Amino acid sequence: MPELAEMLRQPAVSQVFVLTDANTGRLCYPLLQPYLPAGHTIIEIPAGEEAKTLASCETVWNELTEQQADRFAVLVNLGGGVVTDLGGFCAALYKRGIRFAQVPTTLLAQVDASIGGKTGVDFQGFKNHLGVFQAPAGVFIDPQFLATLDPRQLKSGYAEVVKHGLIADAAAFREQRSTGMFVDDWTETIQHSVALKQEIVAQDPLESGPRKLLNFGHTVGHALESFLLAQPGREILHGEAVAAGIVCEAWLSVRHGLLSEDELDTIETFLFSVFDKVQFVFLETQAIAEYARQDKKNAGQTINCTLLERIGQGVYNQPVTVAEIADSLRYYHRL
Repeated sequence: MPELAEMLRQPAVSQVFVLTDANTGRLCYPLLQPYLPAGHTIIEIPAGEEAKTLASCETVWNELTEQQADRFAVLVNLGGGVVTDLGGFCAALYKRGIRFAQVPTTLLAQVDASIGGKTGVDFQGFKNHLGVFQAPAGVFIDPQFLATLDPRQLKSGYAEVVKHGLIADAAAFREQRSTGMFVDDWTETIQHSVALKQEIVAQDPLESGPRKLLNFGHTVGHALESFLLAQPGREILHGEAVAAGIVCEAWLSVRHGLLSEDELDTIETFLFSVFDKVQFVFLETQAIAEYARQDKKNAGQTINCTLLERIGQGVYNQPVTVAEIADSLRYYHRL
């Protein structure tokens, strides 16, 4: 983190605020503290997707306002995808924009959420329904934070690693099938995923074209995650939803004449060797599918999905229907 310390020492930085959640404040802040300037202010929000709301944003904005933060203040977001998404959103809107730095502490945030300048919060039960594109002043990744994660959180992030291989790097997916989660040092895996995502984002910063490839697994995954999030006690992690969404959207790829049955079987076999099956009731599939009507890739009444032409080659803007999404969920349920 010396690079972060150097950035925060610049004369143009008036104040430093550190956004944490209840977990990262306890487990990760002590690792970051030596690199922070004296006199910084900690802002804490509750942990979990349930806290990714405008109410949590008000907590952040109230503290910045009470501390008289000006436009030269910097907000350091120390946490997983909830903290980096929400913190970036708060910084982008406060006084029409202050700088922020991302210090991702989960595998999911290190390989995906903190990269690419997407910020946002959930609204009315829909994932990332409010948000802006805003590039951070820097993203500072340190794999040592992963030691603070429980196995379930680490596995959740791995779903995004698998997604990257499936949409753009067949060789990486073959390597993942060989090693799985048996990784002693995540550095190389993180570097590969970050480089792949940065290459795609550089072509299409505002997601009007190729960047939509990164949404593979997310049309169905977000619908499933949102549906279960609305029911206390049934919540699942983002990566768990994405893993289920990958299976569903790989099946849709076969249905659309793109992916082969053999490749679908390869994807399913690997994912179910890593991830537990997400539990929902067969009769809920239509209600889950309805959430896809609010997907951000949609155009009018058309649900645009990212599918696979083959392993390592995604294709975006593929129209699917709510009925097809419900069918894919029924397929997943029967596996």
